[in-house]
Amino acid sequence: MIDRLVFEDVIGSVHFSSVDETFFGKLEGINDLVTFEGSSVKELKKSFKEAVLDYKTLCEETGKNVNKSFKGSFNVRIDPKLHELAYIKATKEGISLNQFVQTALKKQLV
Repeated sequence: MIDRLVFEDVIGSVHFSSVDETFFGKLEGINDLVTFEGSSVKELKKSFKEAVLDYKTLCEETGKNVNKSFKGSFNVRIDPKLHELAYIKATKEGISLNQFVQTALKKQLV
C-alpha cells in the first residue's frame, strides 16, 4: 500500500492518527512545510487539494519555485556485495560507477 495523494503533479504523504482519529499529511518535494488534515478520506482529499492550490498561489506571488531543486547527487546505501557487483559490471563496460547507476535509474524510470 502506498499512502500518497497526487494533485497537479504535487505529491502528498498520508498518515492516520488513531489517537486523534484524524488523517494528516504533508506536501512532498517542496522546500517548505505544508500540512493538511481531515477527519475522513473525503475531507483529507479536499484539504490536500486546497493546500496544493494555496501553496502554488503563494509561490506564484513570491516568485518562488513550487518544486524542490535537486543538486544531482545523493548517497545510496546498498549491500556491499551489490556495490561490488555494480563496480565490476561498470568497469567491464568501461564506464564509471556513477554512469552505471545513472543508466540503471534511467532504465527504471523511463
